[in-house]
Amino acid sequence: MNEPQADDSLPNEQHHEGGFRPMSELINAHELGIDTTRGGPHHGEFIEQVRGLMDRARLACPTDELALETIGILEKLNDKLDAAIVDEWSTPTWTRIDLPARGNVTLPPFTIDHADPDGVQARITFRTFHLGGNNAAHGGQVATGFDDLLGMAAAIHAGAVTRTASLTVDYRSITPLNTELTVRSWAERQEGRKVFVRATLHDGDRLCAEAHGLFIVLRPGQP
Repeated sequence: MNEPQADDSLPNEQHHEGGFRPMSELINAHELGIDTTRGGPHHGEFIEQVRGLMDRARLACPTDELALETIGILEKLNDKLDAAIVDEWSTPTWTRIDLPARGNVTLPPFTIDHADPDGVQARITFRTFHLGGNNAAHGGQVATGFDDLLGMAAAIHAGAVTRTASLTVDYRSITPLNTELTVRSWAERQEGRKVFVRATLHDGDRLCAEAHGLFIVLRPGQP
């Protein structure tokens, strides 16, 4: 995998980019080698167990007794996790490129196979938690996956931090759950600060969805 990612340094007044880490540092960090130990050796399994809980909660219809028991367990667990809360720059999701979707539980898990200025290719799986209906992925979850991978393609192409200005998704066929799918995203062109991007989502040879969007390169200090 050759995905540019973040190192451990924080933005400072000289290179602050709207609260984001400068893209040049992300690329340099990858070239120099990234420390993937943040969160410890069990972080991947921790995230997987959280994803498993989300999958079960999506379809659960507990009895009153089980609901009350589970609520008590989750309250205690949340109290324990309060002690581990850090600011967004210190979370493992900036450096754990060894984990699906960098260990970010808000994203459908994906693995990057290739990433350079010409585009990004990844394998993505929409799990039970991402159910829309009739065993198909929710369209909003498909858009979430596209947004992250289109943003990655835009940022690597521009060599700068970008934000989504617009995103359009065309759903061509059913996107199945619990199936490894292929996403390809790339920048079509750049006009000043505007980066125009496209992406496709395939189940084998079948096109599930495609997207196009506009991402804007941020000025220094722009949120």
